[in-house]
Amino acid sequence: MARPTNRPSLSHHRARHDTVRHSSRRVGGEFRGVAWLVRHPLFALVPGALVAVAVLLGALPTAIGVGAVVLVVVVWGRLHPPSFDRWAAPALRATWRRWTTYRGRRWSSLLADCGLAQTNHHTGHITAPRVLRVRSATPTLDTLRVRLTRGQDLTLWTGRTEPLADALRAHRVAVARHRPGVLTVVVEREMPFRFPIPAPAIPLSAESVDLGALPIGEDEYGHPLNLGVPGRHIAVAGASGSGKGSLIWSPLRAMGPTIREGLVRVHVIDLKGGAETRRGLPLFHRHATTAAEAIALLTDVRDEMKARQRLMAEKGLRRLDVSPATPLDVVIIDEMAMLTAYGERADVREALRLLAEILTQGRACLTSVLGYVQEPTKDVVDVRDLFTTRICLGVTAASHVDMILGDGARERGALADEIPGGDDHAGIGYVIDQRSRLPIRFRACLVTDAEIDELVARCAPAAPPELRAIDGEAA
Repeated sequence: MARPTNRPSLSHHRARHDTVRHSSRRVGGEFRGVAWLVRHPLFALVPGALVAVAVLLGALPTAIGVGAVVLVVVVWGRLHPPSFDRWAAPALRATWRRWTTYRGRRWSSLLADCGLAQTNHHTGHITAPRVLRVRSATPTLDTLRVRLTRGQDLTLWTGRTEPLADALRAHRVAVARHRPGVLTVVVEREMPFRFPIPAPAIPLSAESVDLGALPIGEDEYGHPLNLGVPGRHIAVAGASGSGKGSLIWSPLRAMGPTIREGLVRVHVIDLKGGAETRRGLPLFHRHATTAAEAIALLTDVRDEMKARQRLMAEKGLRRLDVSPATPLDVVIIDEMAMLTAYGERADVREALRLLAEILTQGRACLTSVLGYVQEPTKDVVDVRDLFTTRICLGVTAASHVDMILGDGARERGALADEIPGGDDHAGIGYVIDQRSRLPIRFRACLVTDAEIDELVARCAPAAPPELRAIDGEAA
């Protein structure tokens, strides 16, 4: 017969253990206060410093000193807004928003409502991701570093960006991984581009042109947006009226003197009859307006590329430098779908073969392709994955965003399908930052017909090559 025992049962032992483990009380407020001061020492140091100064110098001199500092800041902001907006305003704005929006119960409750915080059912305490840093580069843009709570990841946050944007009364929220356990969260409060961006100035000389950083617009942080052409192939997607023309003419203006000096040769394929590009005809080395001309142009570019490969092999070179003997060949294809999808089957097949050859081998041989398309679907642009730099202007379908910018780009905040149409928003789009993988909103420069005419007048080659149709007839 089993002997009776006074030991508690296993279930009773677990119940007692759970009762101890899940207390309804929180850590004492005094200890929470000490921990808070350790994380924010300025809240103790600044008042302490003011008290020390008041003890040493007196209350009146201290008050006068504080008032003088405030007065200097106000006068600075009124007297010289550019320097104030660059050096002082971002710090003041970030401090204000950190303590009024991104801290405390308001922030915790907001995240809880969006499904991004955890609530302890025993104490009612909300454990919310903590904001480590706030940067406010412009009045419309905040960049946060957020430490995740245990069990959270990037996928959870990317799935909640739209509710979070609505809760913050923001236009857009973008999220990317900064380091393990920390996210970068971009809060765009309003559409940042209220006015068109002026066309880039034409440099005075070829020596002042940096082909690796051609200014083509401005990003949402107020910084110049630069485009590198050598060693890259660039794909631009955008619906009709989205401003693709700005991304044709802005790079040409920025590199203008190099065209004049023969350091860059521009080959243009425009199968819409040449209407969009004919204004710049004197700038172009070749200009094709039919499928037959386009295939002949691509064949010649491919043959030149092969000749350069042989030259590099003979001289043991890994890359070529831009020079009159080996100029940068830039192939511009306006509306690629006319060439790669909607033409005769034999022409489409040959064009795709030539394009694939150029896109896979041309980067080291100073051959770059700039392709423009309305619908970046695979059946329209079969070679889209071979473009190394991709830009998305306003598009008509959410799926187009990921097709051009890569999987997950829209979830991370590239809402190109929500860009309104019309001239007021032409040229607005997104690129992906290669380091952070964050979508960056930008606006391309607006280039008018008069500015295209100025480019032609100043930068057409002094002795331009005979512009000819590719089949040998005069253009």
